[in-house]
Amino acid sequence: MSAVGSGPNSTLPGDPPGGRRAVAVWGIGVSVYFVAVIFRTSLGVAGLDAADRFQVNASALSTFSILQLLVYAGMQIPVGLLVDRLGTKKVLTIGVVLFTAGQLGFAFSPSYGMALASRALLGCGDAMTFISVLRLGTRWFPARRGPLVAQLAGLAGMAGNLVSTLVLARLLHGVGWTAAFAGSALAGVVVLVLLVLFLKDHPEGHEPEPFPHHGATYVRRQIAASWREPGTRLGLWVHFTTQFPAMVFLLLWGLPFLVEAQGLSRATAGELLTLVVLSNMVFGLVYGQVVARHHEARLPLALGTVGATALVWAVTLAHTSGPAPMWLLITLCGVLGACGPASMLGFDFARPANPPERQGTASGITNMGGFVASMTTLFLIGVLLDATGDDYTIAFSCVFLLQALGVSQILRLRGRAARRERERLVASRVETVHVPA
Repeated sequence: MSAVGSGPNSTLPGDPPGGRRAVAVWGIGVSVYFVAVIFRTSLGVAGLDAADRFQVNASALSTFSILQLLVYAGMQIPVGLLVDRLGTKKVLTIGVVLFTAGQLGFAFSPSYGMALASRALLGCGDAMTFISVLRLGTRWFPARRGPLVAQLAGLAGMAGNLVSTLVLARLLHGVGWTAAFAGSALAGVVVLVLLVLFLKDHPEGHEPEPFPHHGATYVRRQIAASWREPGTRLGLWVHFTTQFPAMVFLLLWGLPFLVEAQGLSRATAGELLTLVVLSNMVFGLVYGQVVARHHEARLPLALGTVGATALVWAVTLAHTSGPAPMWLLITLCGVLGACGPASMLGFDFARPANPPERQGTASGITNMGGFVASMTTLFLIGVLLDATGDDYTIAFSCVFLLQALGVSQILRLRGRAARRERERLVASRVETVHVPA
């Protein structure tokens, strides 16, 4: 007799084998997410240009990103259910078609209303990518690789953000609005071809067990069962609390803050935005390795990131008499880089709390957190900027309110989630500990 399973991420009987084939197939899914993030964050380097092009104020400008994130957040649970029911390939295919059409429509939009509709379409397609990639990872790699695979997927997304910051920004000011956005839409066509030709939902011999679907009853059961798990709710609040400061900064308000409030040139501001992305990539590798080896480090890493982010924002905003020194802005952007990897820890709470047939739904619930927080913060900053005559200190102070809300919920749920995870681990050991010699 032999013991199997020593922790939440241990290899279990029936785990996918991983290997080169898994990396190749998963890489196609990641490339789709990479392109989706380029399109998602393209407005972050074009915010001031969009304001001039469509003749809108700060509140109207923030509506672009708010609507995009509203659609994204609202789609998370439906997408999770679709992934659980239809599989990764079908959902990703729909997503690529939608976000490519949205990016192309944004390129040729003659009016503010048409541009809004294009961003909403983009957000709908974007919403179908990340959960699908997470599901693809669980189908192709052993469970013990889960935290690292999830962080690497997030890393690919930040690489897309880097392309948006470095390449698309230069294209925008080199060839103009229409050519830059229309040209970038070609990347969607490329990944669509790769997806249709080569992606598979799971390796041979690891087909998921048939699971009955009964319309509305199935939907209610999936959502209710996922939500009942404290780990799912804790994952949502970890994602909520950690992701949004960097998301808001990169998606829309970072460039205006650095240029208008801090007096930097666009080139220098672009370099600082690039620093956020590069820092994110470094933290992603570190967090993934740490959690893969020390599962109990999840919550300290998440709360530590929230605390560091709040501190550096407070010190930066305290410089009300003039621009903050460059060393402080560099520190701010470096710390903001930890927000994305910290938000990925939310999935490491939801994943072990739910069986395979609910992974898509649980991931969708978790993924809503950060985007709801980002959407709320984007709206508040836009309204406060208009109300205070572009006082960025007051506008960005709303970050602390959402962090306080999120931390209170994390502390409330952490004990219940830990107990439930221990109970599930004990139950899995009882089921798998006796393996025929």
